Amino acid sequence: MESGSCEAAAGAPYIQRAKKARGGHAEGKAATDKPAESRMKRLFGFEKEDLSSWHRFVCLLNRPTDPASLGIFRCLFGMLMAVDITQERGLSHVDYKYLDGAPVCRFPLFNFLEPLPMDWMYCVYLVMFLGAVGIMLGCFYRLSCLMFISTYWYIFFLDKTAWNNHSYLYGLIGFQLTLMDANRYWSVDGLRNPKKRNAHVPLWNYTLLRTQIFIVYFIAGVKKLDADWVEGYSMKYLAHHWLFDPFKVILPVELVSLIVVHGGGLILDLTAGYLLFFDVTRPVAIFFVSYFHCMNSQLFSIGMFSYTMLATSPLFCYADWPRRFFGSFPEFLQPVLPLVSPSPCPSSSCVYPSPPNSSSEQQDASTHPKPSTPRLRHKMAAIFTIVYITEQFFLPYSHFITQGYNNWTNGLYGYSWDMMVHSRSHQHVKITYKDGVTGEVGYLNPGVFTQSRRWKDHGDMLKQYATCLNYNLPRFNITDAQIYFDIWVSINDRFQQRIFDPRVDIVKADWSPFRPNPWLMPLLVDLSPWRAKFEEIEGTLDNQTEVVFIADFPGLHLENYVSEDLGNTSVQVLQGEVKVEIVEEKMNYTLAPGDKMQLPAGAYHKVYTVSEASSCYMYIYVNTTEAALQKNFTMLLELQEKVRNGTETEPLPPELQPLITGLEDEGSEVNITDPVVRLFLKRQKRLEEKKKRREAPIHERFNRFVTKKYYMIRRGFLMTAIAMRNLAFGLPPLEQLRREVDYANMKAPEEDPNQNEPLKDETGHVELHFSRGAQLKAAQALISPTSRMQQEQSYLARQFSSAAHLRLYMGTLWT
Repeated sequence: MESGSCEAAAGAPYIQRAKKARGGHAEGKAATDKPAESRMKRLFGFEKEDLSSWHRFVCLLNRPTDPASLGIFRCLFGMLMAVDITQERGLSHVDYKYLDGAPVCRFPLFNFLEPLPMDWMYCVYLVMFLGAVGIMLGCFYRLSCLMFISTYWYIFFLDKTAWNNHSYLYGLIGFQLTLMDANRYWSVDGLRNPKKRNAHVPLWNYTLLRTQIFIVYFIAGVKKLDADWVEGYSMKYLAHHWLFDPFKVILPVELVSLIVVHGGGLILDLTAGYLLFFDVTRPVAIFFVSYFHCMNSQLFSIGMFSYTMLATSPLFCYADWPRRFFGSFPEFLQPVLPLVSPSPCPSSSCVYPSPPNSSSEQQDASTHPKPSTPRLRHKMAAIFTIVYITEQFFLPYSHFITQGYNNWTNGLYGYSWDMMVHSRSHQHVKITYKDGVTGEVGYLNPGVFTQSRRWKDHGDMLKQYATCLNYNLPRFNITDAQIYFDIWVSINDRFQQRIFDPRVDIVKADWSPFRPNPWLMPLLVDLSPWRAKFEEIEGTLDNQTEVVFIADFPGLHLENYVSEDLGNTSVQVLQGEVKVEIVEEKMNYTLAPGDKMQLPAGAYHKVYTVSEASSCYMYIYVNTTEAALQKNFTMLLELQEKVRNGTETEPLPPELQPLITGLEDEGSEVNITDPVVRLFLKRQKRLEEKKKRREAPIHERFNRFVTKKYYMIRRGFLMTAIAMRNLAFGLPPLEQLRREVDYANMKAPEEDPNQNEPLKDETGHVELHFSRGAQLKAAQALISPTSRMQQEQSYLARQFSSAAHLRLYMGTLWT
């Protein structure tokens, strides 16, 4: 152990080692001169006597510890946050989120929070970025931490729709680092101030970080004890990902989902923290958590989270591991690598005990600092450690306080660590307004005035959205509007059901974070056993047949519209009793369990639940248009193959000649007369491009990845420079500003803007949508680009001082 250090913490056993094992950085005494260590000391790194009194506990938490591991983590965390700011935090598209004067609905945690003017928001991001870089370098460390966390939490609280567990974790770690001495190793501050260079750090610095990571793993595992996760419904779709192909060699997909995805995730989260704790299991734990996080980086779009968790694993190793690791590098690299040879220096942040042998003849003043007694700062550090850890264990289970957020989730999921426990699918969202003066009823396009989609699942956001809509609708001559939401959601493969009461005017509805949401419809958990039946029903259907399972409450009805493309649609009752009304025919049909009825295409119908209990039924439908198109595609493919291999001797008619020539350029498809042939060739070209990209050599894929990231980061910094110039010198001429924004928006020349569009859009794929006619009315009633474009352009032209801002906003609002 380094001079006088005591490497023990809650989270890993840090046992004193002999000089040979430590590579020359052990205690001055030989190991044979030390008394035998107890079993508890070997396992946990401290004796039970260290917990016997407050004084000894304070001394334990402030025990001097090597700063090396903490310094490396600080550097990695700062670097990852600097990258994260340009990506997940949104530096590259600040202007799209915070455009001045835009009628955009926002969802802050506290309603009084408002974004600053756009150029100042770029300033906020710049301060946050400089703070992250300062943390990475350990330069003006405390100031850098304050710059980072103040701006980070401001942006975090400004938008609840961007909340997630890992963003919350970044803020917590940034807060902890602000209070720690993480600039004692491999830092610019150490070069500027010799007293800080390579100085001991108190043990509580490590204890907080290790406990925080343990909580992330363990609470996430406890949350996965939910029945839906254990039974394999939460992340069912993941088993189809290519990462699980090796498991599919020996297991069917259903068992891969149940055992590997759900069972493996549960066991890893529950045990990771404990396995990282002990010496003997730590290598195995680091291997499995590293494999786990590398997989997550490919499975989910979670930014730097996987890499941040990888950076936390070495915190559980011995605190001097960087000295031994970098000590194995060649000597000519040592000047640019972290310190490996000097022992840590004494620090006033630590409490130093008396050496085991008080004889002055045997005392080496150079290796044993003078004993010290706990001061107020040491006691406050111990109190803070206890309070913080207690609070972190309490918050994930504090939802009995924040009851208004419990909308089929565990409340404010951002601090619950219930990662991936709930998966949702939305079948339908309908927003109805009623003019409070004229009584006129109309419909809004879902998502108008906002760029977010997460408001559909949370009552607090729904209330904020309704309030914002009521504020903006007077611009469209709609006064004192009543807003009603009809949102259908399936959670963890259950029935599609309403999440909020569609009869409640959300503008005037009561909502409080401390009371249950009165207009939240209950989750029909008693119908959960039907999920096994769903799998049986889906197994009997062919590839062209789709099914949607519906559950509704007594006294409510579903208004639905069957598209003309769905030529074979029927409704079948599974439970309860319903009445089906065909609107155009003005006919009613009562259906009991087991009854089935064919529905007319291109017409409205309503399904009323007339039983005393909830009704359950399913729509079974075939997209006849797509089926016919796919049949034609198959015939064209067979014909094309025959022509290419010479088995087709008959000459092709003119409309089929493009099957031979193909699509030579982007405009050649216009000259093809047969629309089916045009779609077929376009589809083939897209599939070929997709295959080419997927099978490209690794250097090409890496180059494509780097190029994409370069242009994204480039835009963020160029737009930041423009904003800083505007703040310093004012707005330039509009033509100059337009050229600058165009230059910042420049993308890689070979990038295909349509490469990510789904192929089903080309083949006319149409799924069953509820109240489609109502959505068509919405385009005519309100917020339709075609009907309101001229009016909106004149309005926005008066609102914005910059033509570039206007152009950017128009592209965001109407696309």
